[in-house]
Amino acid sequence: MQRSAVNAQAMEQGEPESVIVHVQLRPRRGATRKCLAALAALAAEHDDVSFAVTGLSKDDRVVRVTVGVDLGPRTAVAKFSPQAQAAYAFVSAIFTSLYDHMPVYTAEPSGAERAAAAMLIEKASAGMSAADVLEGLPTTPASPVPAPRMPGPGEPIPA
Repeated sequence: MQRSAVNAQAMEQGEPESVIVHVQLRPRRGATRKCLAALAALAAEHDDVSFAVTGLSKDDRVVRVTVGVDLGPRTAVAKFSPQAQAAYAFVSAIFTSLYDHMPVYTAEPSGAERAAAAMLIEKASAGMSAADVLEGLPTTPASPVPAPRMPGPGEPIPA
């Protein structure tokens, strides 16, 4: 995870044309340590890929860990450069080997999620466990699911 902290700084100061893909892992609250350990093991297998934990949040059931993977300069991605190929292989490995943690592509994390991720990296490098850091995070309310729209008077119901 130390390597990802260095890469996070490089990604923030990197060139503006760099393409970053965000993948969110959503382990259940009790499996967060296992998820982070699996992510670290996967990162060790793909040491040529630049990535960082860019977001962190939680709700009552899951922890959302957002990983930003740097694909490289936009022009090199279009030409499918070796850096882009390695990054795509890493993202593919996230989806195949960490499928238990429900990976999904996601948008760029919010400022609060970025701050929580920075705190995780900082405290983990100081020796604090990920579980202790997560306990200190506020729980975000789950977004309510809207009720289905009922048909209006005289409106036909599609079959």
